[in-house]
Amino acid sequence: MKETFELDFRGRKIIVENGEMAKQADGSVLVRYGDTVILSTAVVSKNVNLLSDFFPLMVLYNEKLYSVGKIPGGFIKREGRPTENATLAARMIDRPLRPLFPEDFKNEVQIVNTVLSVDQDNSPEITALFASSLATSISKIPFFGPVAAVKVGRVDGKFIINPTVSESERSDIDLTVAGTKEAINMVESSAKEVSEADMLDALMFGHEAIKELVEFQEMIIGKIGQEKMEYEKLDISDELRSEVSKLSREKIDNALRIKDKLEKYDTLDNIKNEVVEVITQKYKEEMDQDEINILTTKIKLILDSIEYELFRNIVVLEHTRADGRRMDEIRPLSASIDILPRTHGSALFTRGQTQSLSITTLGALGEHQVLDGLSIEDEKRFMLHYNFPAFSVGETGRYGAPGRREVGHGALGEKALAQVIPSEEEFPYTIRVVSEILESNGSSSQASICAGCMSLMAAGVPIKAPVAGIAMGLITSGDKYQILTDIQGMEDHLGDMDFKVAGTKNGICALQMDIKIKGITKDILHDALIQAKKARLQILDVITSTIKEPRKEVSKYAPKTVTFNINPDKIKDVIGRGGDTITRIILESSNVKSVNDVNAVKVDLKDDGQVIIYHSDMDVINKTMEEIKAIVREPVIGEIYEVKILNVESFGVFVELWPGCEGFIHVSKLSKDRVKHPKDVVKTGDIVKAKAIEWDKKGKINLTLVLDDDKKDVKSKG
Repeated sequence: MKETFELDFRGRKIIVENGEMAKQADGSVLVRYGDTVILSTAVVSKNVNLLSDFFPLMVLYNEKLYSVGKIPGGFIKREGRPTENATLAARMIDRPLRPLFPEDFKNEVQIVNTVLSVDQDNSPEITALFASSLATSISKIPFFGPVAAVKVGRVDGKFIINPTVSESERSDIDLTVAGTKEAINMVESSAKEVSEADMLDALMFGHEAIKELVEFQEMIIGKIGQEKMEYEKLDISDELRSEVSKLSREKIDNALRIKDKLEKYDTLDNIKNEVVEVITQKYKEEMDQDEINILTTKIKLILDSIEYELFRNIVVLEHTRADGRRMDEIRPLSASIDILPRTHGSALFTRGQTQSLSITTLGALGEHQVLDGLSIEDEKRFMLHYNFPAFSVGETGRYGAPGRREVGHGALGEKALAQVIPSEEEFPYTIRVVSEILESNGSSSQASICAGCMSLMAAGVPIKAPVAGIAMGLITSGDKYQILTDIQGMEDHLGDMDFKVAGTKNGICALQMDIKIKGITKDILHDALIQAKKARLQILDVITSTIKEPRKEVSKYAPKTVTFNINPDKIKDVIGRGGDTITRIILESSNVKSVNDVNAVKVDLKDDGQVIIYHSDMDVINKTMEEIKAIVREPVIGEIYEVKILNVESFGVFVELWPGCEGFIHVSKLSKDRVKHPKDVVKTGDIVKAKAIEWDKKGKINLTLVLDDDKKDVKSKG
């Protein structure tokens, strides 16, 4: 039976429907927000793998191009692999939901969001997160929700919940914040150098709106929610806990204090393997292999909990970090530029055992990325791509297409640097930054921002200000907590928060927060933002001491550019029939045989008449520009030109001002005296001087012959 629930949320309707669609899923809702419609389903597997060391949650965000009235591009004409936006949306939904499932719950859960209709003023991503929480909450799946999210913008100093497209274009904050009724548990933001105080106010403003959405969900859950399922879990005896603790506690405590990452991890692995071996050896004759495997899993869980507890005691109670740093201390920093001789810009940034090599490449505007998705944006000219090879953490692994993590880290870096990228008018290039992570022990995404910033400046991109990023951590123990600056891998893995802040000296450009606990308070957010600013300014000093400002010129290997404007009506003349004219210009100017040759000049022709020419050789650019200007050149009334007589008729003569431009001199304009026939004054092939006097109704230029008394201005070809 279909049931409908409705909420007037800040002047817009949210309608939830249940009981009509996808009824075989464990939980399903159809959510309408304006004309945006999302079907969200949650299904739990009956099978469980108690030996698994992770919770098998899969969150999908399936974009359907019919939702915006589009047919997919390409040959196949159906949706293929997820777009970057779909991947980021799925991550955004996953992050606030994941910490709200029970830690010992190991059944596979799939939450599938199908985007059925999109109204650009009502975010489908935010709607899908709301729907995912509700579908899971009304199902039998154990879940400590509900959770909701909103977008926060700021226009003319006033905060707005879920801004429309036009409001977003004028906003200096693009913030997505998620949380429960009690606290915030996920943040994603870009901003135009916004202060820490203003960002904190935006977060709290968003959380107040979240409370309304959570209360709406709670009302629905109270009416149609199912009883939560009992699930199988490992039962660990106190005796086993005590035995494992006696064998390992002191050793793990000592290992956690080792400063070197690889040595620390190797020591911890050896301790755990030794404890497993000692205990399981005693039961080898009493248990079969399946029972031994279960016992091994229990031992490892106990060891992990001991490591977790001891790590927190060291940080929160002893105020000590594993590598000996102060709580607000950054690891050693180093930076250099021009690492690679042939790239357009390159930089190496190292922070402790985290290292990014970033490369900037400049291309023509026509090389922008085309976006085949649901948003109104269909292209972008600035990209940051992030690569995380297995060797960066001393491991072997899969190599192939980037995974969700790589896409997410690249998007965060792109958000941060996009705030300082010059406009297309200021710098008419497509810009690509690639971050190659060569070593990693915490916050490689923020290292990518630092290295990427320097590579942009080295490439001569006139960014508005240098940008740096830092990752903050949080360790809680009871009601006590400790904020950590520049967290390492273990502090991230065993900690409660990963809070990344990037910006200039003037303010925040990007923000991302994920937590493993149910939420964090305003005081923690405030302390983390203030501590992050101090660290960011330190890193900016290192960046600006390496390269103070963007170079005035691009690399000699980068394409140079010339921009000028022509009459938009002349664009068709430059292109020619079937593109033959522009092709001829490119081939002749570049001295190549194909327009696809790497040495071929690139020409961007815009509808408004703007022409941009790219090539590494200015002589080629100038030659191309002269060719185009010759085609689009127009006579100026009052100017005198040397013209060639093309054809002599009884009523006047047709002349050529330059190739492609013809005019006409009437018989009455050939002399001050009456001329019986134009052939008495000029003949075909003569070169004469003529003055442009007017345009006729057909768009042809009319001229008058310029003659002095002794006829010296008439030049006969023979």
